[in-house]
Amino acid sequence: MKNNKTKSYEKYKEWLKLNTESLHGKVAAITGSTGGLGKELSRYLAHLGASLILVNRNPKLSESQKEELLSEFPEISVKIIAADMADIESVKSATKLLLSEKIDIFISNAGAYSIPRKICSTGYDNVYQINFVSPYYMIKKLLPGLESVGGRVVIVGSIAHNYSKTRTESVDFCDVERASRVYGNAKRYLMYSAFALAEDFPSVKISVTHPGITFTGITSHYPKLIFMVIKHPMKLIFMKPEKAALSILSGVFGSTEKYEWIGPRVFDVWGLPSKKRLDTAKEEEIKFIASTAERIYSEL
Repeated sequence: MKNNKTKSYEKYKEWLKLNTESLHGKVAAITGSTGGLGKELSRYLAHLGASLILVNRNPKLSESQKEELLSEFPEISVKIIAADMADIESVKSATKLLLSEKIDIFISNAGAYSIPRKICSTGYDNVYQINFVSPYYMIKKLLPGLESVGGRVVIVGSIAHNYSKTRTESVDFCDVERASRVYGNAKRYLMYSAFALAEDFPSVKISVTHPGITFTGITSHYPKLIFMVIKHPMKLIFMKPEKAALSILSGVFGSTEKYEWIGPRVFDVWGLPSKKRLDTAKEEEIKFIASTAERIYSEL
């Protein structure tokens, strides 16, 4: 009897046939692989033959995921690197280990939404650091190596970026209470700074993607009683992670031009992947984001 994991590949087998190809011989590193979206994405990558490097905060969950993947796909290699995206020293150590590996694809998927807020050792809000500062540092460090192999970077953005316009003061939104705005601001930085990096490293294919709305751990930030009431309707309304992950997977096989992104085709919320124009920021703000990203990187 086929298990549920295998059924997801059968459900989208025609889409996979038309939009992907074998990744045998390729190595893909993915951050945040133990969550709903990352977990499904790593299965798709393994299904296509890629060997994996799982970059996660929780080693036990990584080990459990490694066992599951090798049980289902015994022909691939799976390695684990520990990285706490709120701890820049942990991120630096993980990045050094990644630099010692031959990586063809780097997927920046790790994220955090409504979590207890604090200021990190870098001086930045932890939500901003987890979703922008640490991913940008990793990507910037890995780009020369990816350039040498004609590699790819896939950035997981969010429609939440449209709810937070960048400010010149308090760039990390440390004084903002609403989780959606802080998270959206961080994703705005990550997405738009990626286009500047693409210009600096033209031989690396960089894709900006987003999953629309999907029911994963990142949506379970509501108070416990409220979440218990709404979680079942949310599962009915939102796309399942295995479908939402297809937009991210699309970024592995296609790249986005300047100010484009890949996500669900229906109102950026539901459906199979589609490439669209990204026009949520003006040039002046984009330049500020790029210069701020470089300043922060130089200070780490």
